[in-house]
Amino acid sequence: MKKSEDRPAAGKKRVLSGMRPTGPLHLGHLLGALSNWVRLQDEYECFYMVADWHALMSEYAEPAPVRGYVRGIVADWLAAGLDPERSAIFLQSEVPEHAELHLVLSMFTPLPWLERCPTYKEQLQEITGRDLMTYGFLGYPVLQAADILLYRAECVPVGKDQLPHLELTREIARRFNNFTREIFPEPSALLARAPKLPGLDNRKMSKSYGNYISLSDPPEQVVKKVRTMITDPARVRLRDPGHPEVCNVFNYHGIFSPGEIGEIEKLCRSAGIGCTACKDRLSAKLTELLEPLQRRRAEWIEGDRIERVLAEGAARARAAAVETMREVKNALGW
Repeated sequence: MKKSEDRPAAGKKRVLSGMRPTGPLHLGHLLGALSNWVRLQDEYECFYMVADWHALMSEYAEPAPVRGYVRGIVADWLAAGLDPERSAIFLQSEVPEHAELHLVLSMFTPLPWLERCPTYKEQLQEITGRDLMTYGFLGYPVLQAADILLYRAECVPVGKDQLPHLELTREIARRFNNFTREIFPEPSALLARAPKLPGLDNRKMSKSYGNYISLSDPPEQVVKKVRTMITDPARVRLRDPGHPEVCNVFNYHGIFSPGEIGEIEKLCRSAGIGCTACKDRLSAKLTELLEPLQRRRAEWIEGDRIERVLAEGAARARAAAVETMREVKNALGW
């Protein structure tokens, strides 16, 4: 097979990742994705997109709020340390080649590949109150594959739950290459190195459940939310010894107060601290963590700084996307 004429810039492999603008970002995003994205900038050529087309998967009936979340998400990214000089930060819909490649790849993707995707049924159960029996929802992994392959990304930062989607991307790339010529690399997973953070109610942290602390929550809101967290159900009175191994607040302390976890465990087991005081201690730690991030966020959100970052990022993304689509069309004989 003829090798592709174009590859990412010499010296660095390409990375592509994104987030859907369906709500404010929360602590789970910070630990699970953003912190990792920031580290990747030192080693890779990074493309980070606000996946607004993907948001329509679940929000097509009421899409107006999607646009309202875009600026805040990008401000959070920048406040967390993403650098627009080192990473292309852009809005998915501002690069029309995403939709174009999605259409092309949908012609090559067998229907059973989509129906077997394990996250399909999981998300049908998780996202309630919406009719998701649509082609867009079933074909979501094909658009995700188009996002990755459009930049010929060689690496994709994912959690374990996203590995089936990435494997499907590899299969789609392989199938297209076999039918035409080798254009797309088969991307590898960069598993995020992050502790698992459950929601405030000990379920999976999710915008759908509303069980999260937003990166933009003010201190009083952090206190209010932390005080709703589930603790040791067997500890009824203040003098009762606690069982920190079953307490979600203790789990959070292990992540956000690692240097104090031994002391907190001892106080809990000896009834030396009450659940409310333990929660307030966690609130103070989370507020301390969020304060500098929120200060930087406020600076980025001023004026048209976000719009300029997105415009510059889209220009860089389109340069790569246009070249890929040129080769795709050539391979198809278009």
